Amino acid sequence: MLVLAAVFVLVLRHHEEAQKAAAAAAVRVKTGITVTSATAQKGDIGVYLNAIGTATPVYTASITSQVDGIVVAVQFKEGQRVAKGDSLIDIDSRPYHAMLLQAQGALERDENLLAQAQMDLERYRDAWARKAIAKQILDDQEKLVLQDEGTVKNDQGTVQYDQVQVDFCHITAPIAGQVGLRLVDPGNVVQSAGTVTLAVITQLEPITVIFTIPEDSLGQVEARLHKNAKLTVDAFDRTAQTKIASGELLTLDNQIDTTTGTVKGRALFDNKNDALFPNQFVNTRLLVNTLQGVTLIPSSAIQQNGQASFVYVIQNNIAHMRSIKPGVTNGGVTQADGINPGDVVANSSFDKLQDNAAVVISNKPVSANTSGSKAQ
Repeated sequence: MLVLAAVFVLVLRHHEEAQKAAAAAAVRVKTGITVTSATAQKGDIGVYLNAIGTATPVYTASITSQVDGIVVAVQFKEGQRVAKGDSLIDIDSRPYHAMLLQAQGALERDENLLAQAQMDLERYRDAWARKAIAKQILDDQEKLVLQDEGTVKNDQGTVQYDQVQVDFCHITAPIAGQVGLRLVDPGNVVQSAGTVTLAVITQLEPITVIFTIPEDSLGQVEARLHKNAKLTVDAFDRTAQTKIASGELLTLDNQIDTTTGTVKGRALFDNKNDALFPNQFVNTRLLVNTLQGVTLIPSSAIQQNGQASFVYVIQNNIAHMRSIKPGVTNGGVTQADGINPGDVVANSSFDKLQDNAAVVISNKPVSANTSGSKAQ
């Protein structure tokens, strides 16, 4: 008896719940399902490629010593911004000045010997014209002049080399940029054959970002580049939420990486505000093309039924299921074929909606936001 009573209670409760559900459905059919709506708009939307990138300096100079000697002065501070030609490090140049002085002395001596030989040559030519000397003496003097000219050229090369050695003692910045941490101190001995880096300068303005492009998308990018189009590249932070800077695609690599099926691209950023830092990880978004005059709807209004996509178009407070073909999506807006600008679509209550269901719009139609999808 207890079992029968329990079964009876369960059946009765199920019957009551079914009656309540039927009553609620009847109310919905009578009053309509409350939904919010959006209006399809005609606008422009960008076709983007997203990738991971790394901020890479255009130039990085690792400075080493070209001469042997003692560091006598470090002219920069750690992290200092320097211009091209600014003083960085001074090495004791006294030994090289002494060598230069010796070379200059040898040059002056040999230049005077050459001048003397040229004067004698002129005298011998006059004497030969008067038949006062043998031709052999004139010929010997001509060759002596040529020998002295060679000696002078050798001395000039020695002077120039020693001057270069003196100049190497005063190290200047080869590029404009920011100096890193100090790697050498006054009193340290440096060598020309050594591998010790004295300073590192990294150019920050401009700066580039290297990122990857899938080989399947390479064709559409190259097609735009062949038309000399300027393709915008936006750099976002690690979370891909905050835009750091905007630049322009500079070039593509000359081969595809077979291990990843991608090709590297380099984008140039002016980086006037130092938003990008060398070796910084960023998310990039490359604007490949802009679709103009297409129909745009909120992405949230699109529903899926397996592989098929559809929306509920509202006409005379009745929801009609309509198949669409979604395309490019950007910023919560999707380009869709199969729907016309001005059509009102449901944007909520999808768990209750069905084809030909009565609806009540709880708000005025909200237009699809196309402001974020237009190319800048």
